[in-house]
Amino acid sequence: MPETPVFASAAVAAPHSLAAKAGQTVLAQGGNAVEAMVAMAAAIAVVYPHMNGIGGDGFWLVRDRSGRVRGFEACGPAGRLATRARYREKGFEAIPSRGPDAAVTVAGAVGGWRLALDYARSLGGRLPLPTLLADAIRHAREGVPVSASEARYVLPELDTLHDAPNFSATFLKEGKPYPAGEVRALPKLAATLEQLAHAGLNDFYRGDVGREIAADLERLGAPVTRADLEAYAARERAPLSIRRRDAQLFNFPPPTQGLAALLILGLFDRLNIRAAESTAHYHGLIEATKRAFAIRDRVVTDFDRLRADPASFLTPERLDREAALITMDRAARVPLRDPDAGDTVWMGAIDGEGNAVSYIQSVYWEYGSGTVLPGTGICWQNRGMSFSLDPAAVNPLEPGRRPFHTLIPALAAFDDGRVMAYGSMGGDGQPQFQAQIFARYADYGMSVAEAVDAPRLLYGRTWGAPSLSVKVEDRFDPACIEALRRMGHEIEELGGAYIDSLGHAGMLVRHPRDSRIEAMHDPRSDGGAEGL
Repeated sequence: MPETPVFASAAVAAPHSLAAKAGQTVLAQGGNAVEAMVAMAAAIAVVYPHMNGIGGDGFWLVRDRSGRVRGFEACGPAGRLATRARYREKGFEAIPSRGPDAAVTVAGAVGGWRLALDYARSLGGRLPLPTLLADAIRHAREGVPVSASEARYVLPELDTLHDAPNFSATFLKEGKPYPAGEVRALPKLAATLEQLAHAGLNDFYRGDVGREIAADLERLGAPVTRADLEAYAARERAPLSIRRRDAQLFNFPPPTQGLAALLILGLFDRLNIRAAESTAHYHGLIEATKRAFAIRDRVVTDFDRLRADPASFLTPERLDREAALITMDRAARVPLRDPDAGDTVWMGAIDGEGNAVSYIQSVYWEYGSGTVLPGTGICWQNRGMSFSLDPAAVNPLEPGRRPFHTLIPALAAFDDGRVMAYGSMGGDGQPQFQAQIFARYADYGMSVAEAVDAPRLLYGRTWGAPSLSVKVEDRFDPACIEALRRMGHEIEELGGAYIDSLGHAGMLVRHPRDSRIEAMHDPRSDGGAEGL
């Protein structure tokens, strides 16, 4: 059984060891959890560029030592030139996945760092921005070994990434992906981060960096303008929450799918499944996911354009009704839209004062749009792919509209004083993976390490696997798998013990009696936990 790393007073967890080290360094310098997370967010943008970057978005949940939970939304809207007519005139039936036409939305992540640091000062944070960005700048300038995770990705659309502006020159070597362990530098990104460190994060939108970004986007033909950048600001949002057994759970409101994550756990709780790792356990999670996704797909859209209150689906009465519709002896035939592929990083931090951060950052698909801006070295996201060109859709493309997001950070506060930050990457898998690791820890008594390490399943389509099935790692009990098949589940065995597409998850738990922190990041990733 894996052992859980335990730290005396403060800890971080990240999917790359250098990002975790950056956070640990900030904690050791007296920084708080929010400051540590900004350092980690900057570092991970350099060392894990297939999963995230400063050309993408981010979402924060922060619980301060008093118990108040805040959410910071850092997702950019569609540019003012991003009209349905523009794409129709270009002959597109859907928003393309790669290239400048896929760079539909403003990148919000850096704006989120700025908002989070404003809040960090109210928690006593005093570290200067150059200190927080120092590791990221050094890694970009000097280069770091390409991670095993990045090298493992065999991109189905590598040919179209070849065609994206500056992608090959930045991320490929002689037209092929770098092998794991070979050092790659990102000098233009280093210069951009250094400029932000000295001029301030606002420079990304309204200064010299913003001017360079806007000029490159215009030359390349992307629909995001300088006026879009100048108008952007991250916002504080009240989190969604449910009461579950002995804990209060928090997740992010629309435009993210945090509603689905809370629905799955709320529904699964009501099924009262006592036997861990049983056929009933797995069946209950799958069926709860089906019902949660059906609600999500009707409800979740831009925060300012909601047709229903997401919290209304989280009442005890509504959860009771939905749970009663789950049949425990057979699989339901619930039609779902195609789940979104996507890759992301989740990271967590808890400091010595008890402030806890759950944070997630992404460029959506691997390397986002693949469009690398020549002046700044920024790879721009393709999150706007989640918009539809159908005006009657739940999420139609409109200038200024926020896209649907799979990104969801999660927090939990237990009645006994324990505080948990947890989450995962994995597109539509994120709410499922959150439910799996949380239930294993909170409901079935697994350790933090065991909950994160245990085999996972994924209901739905995923990258490179178009079938609508339940995908499983090969550490599940074969008898349970056969029982699920007899109940009507289509089971697809992926043939590996630790599969990237089944999430890079992490969890930190702070104990009130002695302030120790248990922390774990996924063995499926290249990271881990560090602390004091």
